[in-house]
This record gives sequence, structure tokens and C-alpha cells, in this order.
Amino acid sequence: MARRGRWVVDSASPARSIAGDGRVDQSCSRRGSLLSAGGLAEITFPRSLACPHCGYAAYFNPKPVADAIPVDDADRVILLRRGFDPGRSRWTFPGGFVDLGESVEDAAHRETDEELGIAIELGRLVGVYSRAEDRVVLIVYLARALGQPQTTREASEVRSFAQAEIPWDELAF
Repeated sequence: MARRGRWVVDSASPARSIAGDGRVDQSCSRRGSLLSAGGLAEITFPRSLACPHCGYAAYFNPKPVADAIPVDDADRVILLRRGFDPGRSRWTFPGGFVDLGESVEDAAHRETDEELGIAIELGRLVGVYSRAEDRVVLIVYLARALGQPQTTREASEVRSFAQAEIPWDELAF
């Protein structure tokens, strides 16, 4: 039942999922017990889930994604063709989720090494991007490639493109 932007969910009614898969976890993360027999979980979609018994609230925030746009010595942009979903077989630049205990800059270095097998020198921040309907915040840096990119498990193909040749219609994201 919707109520001023809030969702009230119980185990007997259809639930709107925070994860988008049609299910809502009916247990309290703090107490570990099911919310049942009148123990309604209050969901402020998509922001939070609260337990009415103990007051614990979990907040669902976007995850940071670190990206690098590597350029080679000829100032061509290095792109990779994704080896898996989402976006399998489409072009993109290296990037991925920032791990706990890792800086955004360290994540950009790690992801580029994992996806292209090269080290980079980070340059200027290109921008920070988000959309209300997405659950990520992209932090994108320009980078100088410090080696020859390789195909990897994550990159089925690697190519350098002049700016005028970037395959905009074939980009994954």
C-alpha cells in the first residue's frame, strides 16, 4: 500500500523490491528475525528500510564507480569491448565499483589494470555523473596509458580510436 511516497510491506501482500526483483527481505538486519504478525517493514522507496520493532534503518545509497578514459601516445582513446553483461560486446572505457578501503583513484588504477592489463597515470577529473534512476555515481578521470593494452577476460577486444572515430552508437553505457 503506497502512502505519501512510503511503501508498507508485510509478508501477506505483494511487495515492491528495493533490489528491483519483486522481493523484499522481510527480516531485520539488526535482530535477524522475520518481520511478521503485524511487524511491517516501512520502506521509503528507494531510500530506506526500517524495522518498527527496534528502530533500525538501512539506507540504500548509490555506489561509487571509478572510471578512467585512457589515451595512448597519439592521443587516441583506448576502449575495450566488454566480455560480459551488462553491455557484453559493446565498447566502453575501463571502470568499476570502488571497493571498501580503496580510494576512487586507486579503484580507477585497479580497474584499468584488470580490464586492459596496463598501468595508467591519472589526469584531470572529467566529471561526476549520476541519474536518479541509476544506483551508481560515476567518477571519471582522463588518464595516460603507460603501456600497450591487452585483451583480458573482461575485454574481448581492445582498440584505440581518434576522437572522430569513437563508436558512440556502440557504447555500452
